[in-house]
This record gives sequence, C-alpha cells and structure tokens, in this order.
Amino acid sequence: MATMHIQLIPIIGLLLMGSVFSQYAQYGYDYGSPDDYYSNFAMGPSTANCAPECNCPANYPSAMYCDNLKLKKIPMVPSGIQYLYLQNNMIEGIDDDAFKNVTNLKWLILDHNHLTNANIKKNAFSKLKELQKLYISFNNLTELVGPLPKTMDDLRVTNNKLAKITPNILEGLENLTVVHLQHNKLKEDSISGAFKGLKSLVYLDLSYNELTKLPMGIPSGLSMLYFDNNKISNIPDEYFQGFKGLQYLRLSNNQLKDAGVPGNAFNISTLLELDLSFNSLSTIPAVNEGLENLYLQVNKIQKLTVGSFCKVIGPLDYSRIRHLRLDGKQHYPI
Repeated sequence: MATMHIQLIPIIGLLLMGSVFSQYAQYGYDYGSPDDYYSNFAMGPSTANCAPECNCPANYPSAMYCDNLKLKKIPMVPSGIQYLYLQNNMIEGIDDDAFKNVTNLKWLILDHNHLTNANIKKNAFSKLKELQKLYISFNNLTELVGPLPKTMDDLRVTNNKLAKITPNILEGLENLTVVHLQHNKLKEDSISGAFKGLKSLVYLDLSYNELTKLPMGIPSGLSMLYFDNNKISNIPDEYFQGFKGLQYLRLSNNQLKDAGVPGNAFNISTLLELDLSFNSLSTIPAVNEGLENLYLQVNKIQKLTVGSFCKVIGPLDYSRIRHLRLDGKQHYPI
C-alpha cells in the first residue's frame, strides 16, 4: 500500500482561528440581570429601598449593584434584595451579621476584592437560607470558605491561593451542580474526598493547579471534568470508567507520556470531547467510537494509526470523530 502523508495546517494559522477552538478560552463570565444572566442592561434610577452608595434599578428592585465603588466593607443590605453584586471593590472581610436582613439572598458576587480567610467570620454565610450562587474569585483565600447553604448550585472560587479544601466543608450540598476552582494551588492530597456526596455535581474545573496525580473521590455523575495545566503524569487503571455520563474531559498541558496512560484509559462510551494537547504522548491512545472531538496537538506523535480511533466492526460501528487536531509536527506518516 502506498504511504500517504497529511499536510497539517501550520499552528500559527490555527491560532488566528482561535475563536473556533473554544478549549483555549479562559473560563470567564459576565454579570447581568437575574432574568438574563449574560446580558447587560441600563441601570436607570435607583429605588428607595437601596444602600445609598449602591444602585437598585427600578426594573430589577431585588438586585443591588455595588460594584466598582472602592468599598472596603460590605454596605448595609436592605431586606428584599436577592441579587447582590459587590465585585471590583476593596472588601477585606465579611462579618457574621453582614447579611442579617437578607436571609433570602440568592446570588452573591464578591469577585475581585481583597478577602482573606482570617477576615471572613465563621457564620458569615449561615443566615443565607436560599443562596444559589456564590462567586468569590480573584481574592486572597487560602482555604475554601464555608460552611455554605445547602441550597447552593453554583460555586466559583477561581484565582485565589487555595491550598486545601477542609474535609466535609461541602458536605450536604446536594444541589451543587457547578464548581470552578481553577487557578489555585491545590494538590491531590488536599482535595481527595472533598467532593464526596455532591450528588448533583456535573461540572468540575480543577485546571491551573498543582496536581501531580488525579484526585480520588470525584463524584461519578460528572459530565464535564477539567484538569488542564497541572503536572499529572499518569492515569490510574480504570480511573475514568467509573463516571456514568462523562462527556467532556480535558487534560491538556500536563506531563502525560505513553507509559503513564493505560491502553483503555480513554475508551469511555459517553465521551464526546477529549483534550490531550500539549503533553508528551508519542502514540494516539485508543478512544471510543462515539468520541467527536479529539485534541492531540503539540505532543510527540510520529505516526497516525487510524485503528486507534476508527475501529470499523459493522455498518453501525464506526468512528464519530468530527474534529481531530494533530498539528505541531509537519508531517504524519499513515
């Protein structure tokens, strides 16, 4: 059989199309109205039931905007407020009675402040019986805050200095579905078992930390699991096989080599996207035929073996691969 060669698109050209490859996007988020989370809206005049330094728009009277005011402490929050925006200030601490008037607060946004664990009182969040979302990224926390209300469904503590998660601090949060912990200093021993009992968790981001091994005790119901930009060098046998509905798995920018990847590590029937880019793999690992997106760019792969991702057994058993990235080498013999 004649040898075929694939001329790959130069990586610099692909970078110009960065918007297409969303796996490189930073995991950010915008602040908007409670009814339309990702849209901005005109503020308008503030209602009377509002802290004087803040704004409570008449069209959203249950939302109080106190962002970008150089505040050093949390202002008085009047009753009736359910959505509190305090991002981009200089807040250093939270007292036990900071939210005494708003026990039905649903969203609390505290990103980009100067918060430390020492200045957050033990019962700071204990009165919030209906809290759903807590965003406390870009602060100076070294441990995960808590205990947190059992109504929580979205927790984002990125870009801090988290070195550990106290055991059981997330215990009982059965509604928690999304946890962002990227850009911290977490190691595998400091988080093993920390997520035990989170029955509703579907999204966990542990990228940009200091993991050298995959942590134990990750909930089996996850559909999105991200370990990008750590120092992971091997995958334990059958590690991912215990996940019942895992669809998106990212392990880019780690230290994976062939010897550290068991032959069946990524043969997961539910998996739709697998990112193993920027590692040191020399062969393409076996994947399930249901996989749609496979990212292997910037590894040490010398040969493309079609059989590793396309095992044709019958008319209904064929690879569903739609996107396959192997750039980083000029040519790959087939």
